[in-house]
Amino acid sequence: MALENDTLAPDFALIDQFGQTVHLSDFRGVKPVTLVFFPLAFSGTCQGELCELRDHIGIFADANVELIGISVDSKYTLRAWGEDQGYTFPLLADFWPHGQVAKEYGVFLEEKGFANRATFVIDRDGVIRSSFITAPGQPRSLEAYRDAVAELVG
Repeated sequence: MALENDTLAPDFALIDQFGQTVHLSDFRGVKPVTLVFFPLAFSGTCQGELCELRDHIGIFADANVELIGISVDSKYTLRAWGEDQGYTFPLLADFWPHGQVAKEYGVFLEEKGFANRATFVIDRDGVIRSSFITAPGQPRSLEAYRDAVAELVG
């Protein structure tokens, strides 16, 4: 079961596509964060979703919201994919222990071995203010991101 809105987002430390450790707590008191869990790099729906976010990065940048993608892929896979697609936001490897952060957020699909398509919009205090999850194979809408960020900063 996915974490509910108005609960404190679990802290984590994951490696990004460049090998740097990113802690969610580093953003507390600094800026809001949007966590975008996605199943796998180089897959069609995931690539379409993240390319749409890349093409509309202003939604987040204009509101001073950090956009972060998370999958069970290795940092090497995420780096190759990120460079191939021109992603300018961090891609975090929830690689080992396998899917641990996705499990803590309640969005890991045990039978598939990866995270569901789930988004958590977290305020400056580390509290989940908005979240949305789509059925397997269904992309999240850009409007859902716009609405969540507008509600967060509005």
